[in-house]
Amino acid sequence: MPVALPPKVKVEVKGQKVFVEGPKGKLDFQLPRRTSAKVDGGNVVVSRDGEDSEAKALHGTTRSIINNMVKGVSEGFVKKLEIQGVGFKAAVQGKVVNMALGYSHPINYTIPETVSVKVEENTKLTIEGPNKELVGKVAAELRAYYPPEPYKGKGVRYTDEHVVRKEGKTVQ
Repeated sequence: MPVALPPKVKVEVKGQKVFVEGPKGKLDFQLPRRTSAKVDGGNVVVSRDGEDSEAKALHGTTRSIINNMVKGVSEGFVKKLEIQGVGFKAAVQGKVVNMALGYSHPINYTIPETVSVKVEENTKLTIEGPNKELVGKVAAELRAYYPPEPYKGKGVRYTDEHVVRKEGKTVQ
């Protein structure tokens, strides 16, 4: 299935490397062995050599990655986190996210180059960027500092995440 190119997105294939450029940024990807790509009009076509399961798996993964790169440089990807808990907050200072999560020390997380993080109301974080993998990685790493716990619900969670609450101990 070819990957359709929206206007203002340029794709260039040089050997086993794919370069994608658009209004939101530039990305590149090294094609795995047994796959190749070519630009055909307004589409990118990925092909494979062989019909065994490994070649088919690499083919599908490569096509999906190129599709995500095209979508990323044209629209971008967004992940939203929210912090719940008394005294829990976050702030962005330059290229560092500073979080207070109830530990004895503040947590400082350095933001990668192509990703931007915004904080609203001290508890809502918005992570944006053209690279889907990197945006997801930053969101997962920020969440990992204090994942939501099941008893009080405190912690860092995705906005669409549902935390199953547990009942605490009861005194007899």
